[in-house]
Amino acid sequence: MAQIALPLDWPVADADEDFLLTDANRAAFDHLKRWSVWPVMATLLTGPRKSGRSLLGRIFVRKTGGRLFDNAEDHDEEALFHAWNQAQETRRPLLIVADRPAPAWTVRLPDLRSRLSATPHVEIGPPDDDLIVNLIMKLLGDRGVAVPPELPAFLLPRIERSYVAVQQVVDALDRAALSHHRRITVAMAKRALQEAGIMRRAKF
Repeated sequence: MAQIALPLDWPVADADEDFLLTDANRAAFDHLKRWSVWPVMATLLTGPRKSGRSLLGRIFVRKTGGRLFDNAEDHDEEALFHAWNQAQETRRPLLIVADRPAPAWTVRLPDLRSRLSATPHVEIGPPDDDLIVNLIMKLLGDRGVAVPPELPAFLLPRIERSYVAVQQVVDALDRAALSHHRRITVAMAKRALQEAGIMRRAKF
């Protein structure tokens, strides 16, 4: 009988090397590196879920001593308003992470709305091919799953170009490796993705 693959809680990535830099996120990364010359001591960072935006925020705060408001849409507006003002007074940067830039999300407090409109905005874009490949390799490696060198070339034209899809692929391959007690092969990956309903027809 095959072992049942159980979902596991993996440690939250938090090291510099856990953030994989490609053209998809380079503009945001470079902007955060130049925080000391920001005219407004705050930035709004947006991007798709699972894009590494929270990881980048934690790294940024650790390196700068600044403050992070992750999932800013869910935070108390008064708290965010005071944090924005404090960042200007102390010259300690504030990074605001959200799904979308204001005013795409409703801000009821007028003073906060005006401050967010004056806040620079940078965005992490959809994953490019390099990032998709590197994410799959790294996330599987973090879980101790050996990846054959030919697997990325097989996967790339057959999966959706999104961070959520990358996570779904990694979860499916991880379950397959646990169930079969052996190294992932292209044939095994094909079956795993078909069974999970996440494999697309390759386009060449």
